[in-house]
Amino acid sequence: MAYPQLTDKPGALATAAAIREGRRSVAETVDAAIVRIEKLDSNIDALAVPDFERAYETAKAMDKAGPGPDQPLFGVPMTIKESFDVEGLPTTFGYSRFKDTVAPQDAELVRRLKAAGAIIIGKTNVPVDLTDWQSFNPVYGRSSNPHNPERSPGGSSGGSAASVASGMVPCDYGTDIGGSVRVPAHFCGVWGQKTTWGLVSKRGHDHPTQSRREGFIAAHDGVLSIAGPLARNAADLAMLTEIGAEVPLRRRAKPLKECRLLAITDLPNAPVDASVLGPTEAALEMLARAGVRIDRASDLLPDQTQQYRSYLRMMNIAMARGAPAPDGKRASATDWFDLLDAQAASMAQWEALFAVYDFVLAPPAPVLAVPHRDEAVFKGTISINGKEEPGGNALAWAGLATFPNLPATVLPIGAGSYLGADLPCGMQVIGPRWSDLDCIAAAEAIGNILHA
Repeated sequence: MAYPQLTDKPGALATAAAIREGRRSVAETVDAAIVRIEKLDSNIDALAVPDFERAYETAKAMDKAGPGPDQPLFGVPMTIKESFDVEGLPTTFGYSRFKDTVAPQDAELVRRLKAAGAIIIGKTNVPVDLTDWQSFNPVYGRSSNPHNPERSPGGSSGGSAASVASGMVPCDYGTDIGGSVRVPAHFCGVWGQKTTWGLVSKRGHDHPTQSRREGFIAAHDGVLSIAGPLARNAADLAMLTEIGAEVPLRRRAKPLKECRLLAITDLPNAPVDASVLGPTEAALEMLARAGVRIDRASDLLPDQTQQYRSYLRMMNIAMARGAPAPDGKRASATDWFDLLDAQAASMAQWEALFAVYDFVLAPPAPVLAVPHRDEAVFKGTISINGKEEPGGNALAWAGLATFPNLPATVLPIGAGSYLGADLPCGMQVIGPRWSDLDCIAAAEAIGNILHA
C-alpha cells in the first residue's frame, strides 16, 4: 500500500531554485514557512523553539545581498533538532532548568548550513536526554505524528521528522545513536540519513549539564552517535549530507541492477511486526521482479546476538558518561577497551561482507508509529504480532548499522496497519563506511522502482 505525502510543498533544492530564478523572494519563502508552522503546529507541536523574527530579518538581508557562489540552499527555511546549539536560543535536551540558558554560538553544523544559505527558523522537539522513540518533555510538551495525532513521530529527532513530513519546512538535521533519525523517518514517511560515524561534526551538540560547566570545550564526538539530515526526497538528503560532511564523499553510481543486495528481516530476539514485514516483503518482491539480485541470508553477517549486546553496552556507557548502571556497577577501562575491540572486529566483518554485497536492506524498526505513552518505549514493552515484547530489543534494528559505524538511508516504501491505524513504513539501505551518497542513490533507485 502506497502512503501519500502530506504536502505538495517543494523540497529544499526546488525552493532554492525558485528563489534563484526570481519566482519568489527569500522573505516571501520564509514568511510562507512561518505561516505554515502557525497553521499546522498547534496539532503537532514539532517546533520547540521558534526564531521567526531573526529568520525574517535574515531573509530580507539575503534578498538585498543575493546568493553567494557556493550556496545551494540559498534562502531555504529549515529547522534543526533542539539539541544543536543555535546562537541566542536555548539548548535544553528537554530539561526545564536550562530553558532560559541560551547558546553563546552556533554549532559547527549550524554554521555550515548557514554558510550554504539555509535560514534556521527554529529548533524541533526532543525527548528528555534524547533517549526515546517519542518526543516529549516538560519544557516543550509532546510532539505528535502528522499522519495520526494519537501516534508518536518517533525520537529522538521526532520533531524534526514531523516538521518535514507535515510540510512546515523542506528539511531538518537530527542525530542518531539508537535510530533517532531513522525511526522518525520510518514513523513519519520521510527520508533520513544515518551518516557514517565521524562524517558530520557534532561540535556544539553537547549535553547542557556538561556544556554549562566553566571552561568546558567539546574536544571529541561521542562514540556511535552521528548527525544526519531528514528530507522529503533523495536529492535534498544527498545535498544536506554533503554540506555537513567534513571529508569528501565518493560516488560510485553503480546501477542498482548490477548490485548484489542482502535483505535482513530476522534478528535474534527482535521479531518484526506484520505491519512492517508485509510492506518490506512486498518491496523485496517488486525489486526482485525488476531484476534486482537479493539474497535472504549470508554466513558473512556478523553474529547479531553478540553485536547487539556489545552495542547496547557501549551505548549505555557512552550516554551515561561512565556513570554506574542501574545495578550499581561501573564499567572499567578494561570493559571499555574490550568493547572497542568488539567494535573493531565487527567493522572488519562488515567490511568483508561488503566485499561481496553492495548494500544491506532491513527494517528501521520492528513496528510502525507507536501510540503515545508516558514512559519511554525502551522502559516498557511494545506490541509485536499481538504479543508484548521488551521495548529495548527493538534497538537491535538500529544497532545493525550503528555499532559498526556504517551509513544507512531510510526511504518510505509504503504503509501498513499497526494497532488499528494505517501508517507509513520505511526501509533502511546500509552500505560500507563513507558510502553515504551511494546509499542515498541506491535508496532513490529502489524508491523509483517501488513507486513507478
